[in-house]
Amino acid sequence: MFREYALTFFKDLFLVMAALIPILNPMGQMPIFLSQTQDIPAVDRKILAQKIATYGFFILVGSMFIGTYLLKFFGISLPVVQVGGGLLVSLTGWSLLQSPDTPAGTLTPNQQQAVDNEAIRAAYSRRAFFPLTFPLTVGPGSISVAITLGANLRTQATGEGIILVSSILGVVAVAATVYFCYRYADRLVSRLGEIGAVIVLRLSAFILLCLGIQIMWNGLSELLKSLHI
Repeated sequence: MFREYALTFFKDLFLVMAALIPILNPMGQMPIFLSQTQDIPAVDRKILAQKIATYGFFILVGSMFIGTYLLKFFGISLPVVQVGGGLLVSLTGWSLLQSPDTPAGTLTPNQQQAVDNEAIRAAYSRRAFFPLTFPLTVGPGSISVAITLGANLRTQATGEGIILVSSILGVVAVAATVYFCYRYADRLVSRLGEIGAVIVLRLSAFILLCLGIQIMWNGLSELLKSLHI
């Protein structure tokens, strides 16, 4: 019995990590995170990384365990979430493609003086959830995966307590990965150099744009199927 529970625990733990980390892609999101936080010092960027990881954790856990019920309550289908969320992601990717090539993580004296203003810090703090957590980090794709994972895990015959603990710990590991990547994003990206960082940012923004269009198309395809076209 213990062996069965242990196998279920580790299987579900690694299933959650394997399903969510690739689609969240925190390594690929580092240049985008830096481009969105380039006007603040590293200490505030660390606080933002912690907030994003925390918000992302609650979004993913909530999606896994109550996402299906919330969608049913509001009468919203998963394809509609994909269309709306995919549009948000696409617009974000497009705006990043149009942004100026400012080196991330460098502050001019005027910028440093500006970020000392509490109002500026508060503005960045408000951005921690939107758009830095949703949709840039935890987007409609990862939410859809989390909802699907939750529905799949509830069908297992093994004890619900084991599934609950393993799933939550899996999301904790995912959130910790996001925090680590964002926390040390400036150091990791700086190794690429200024030109390399700009190239990676543009590629990441283009991939984000394509990912949003793909998510939107997946939702549209499901909606068209329901119309029997």
